[in-house]
Amino acid sequence: MKFIETRLKGAYIIELDRIADERGFFARSWSQTQFADLGLSSRIVECSVSFNRTKGTLRGMHYQAAPHAEVKLVRCTAGAIYDCIIDLRRSSPTFKEWVAVELTAENHLALYIPEQFAHGFLTLADGSEVFYQMSEAHAPESARGLRWDDPALGIDWPGPIRVVNERDRTFADFEG
Repeated sequence: MKFIETRLKGAYIIELDRIADERGFFARSWSQTQFADLGLSSRIVECSVSFNRTKGTLRGMHYQAAPHAEVKLVRCTAGAIYDCIIDLRRSSPTFKEWVAVELTAENHLALYIPEQFAHGFLTLADGSEVFYQMSEAHAPESARGLRWDDPALGIDWPGPIRVVNERDRTFADFEG
């Protein structure tokens, strides 16, 4: 795997090192040792799948607060998404800044999201599926979110937002 650090320190785009032949390719998508050697969390407690029927579906911006703050590793296994993260570390020079990357079933990229980052995505194709690996179990009492269209965050989504659930639509304005 090739780890490419984003401008938000600690957040990485991960490319697969493919071994290709006439059948297609083989690639390792997870190595506890490789993550730990880079000082990244190598703990996986839960995995989840998000299936999204319609292009233009937005999910986010979600995170878990301490004591259940979590690291996420996100990959698009069908379709395509515009995956966005926001640095919520108050002491960080990139506090409140965001980065987005297109994750698709074709490019096989993954996004490593550190603790204290909000995460969300917009589907770019019908039938998009997202696979998550998390370092902590889901803890409803620690679940938090930011509104995807909050002007304080200024996220530039690449297309029309057609589907957003009530919870994501009604998060309070960012205070920070």
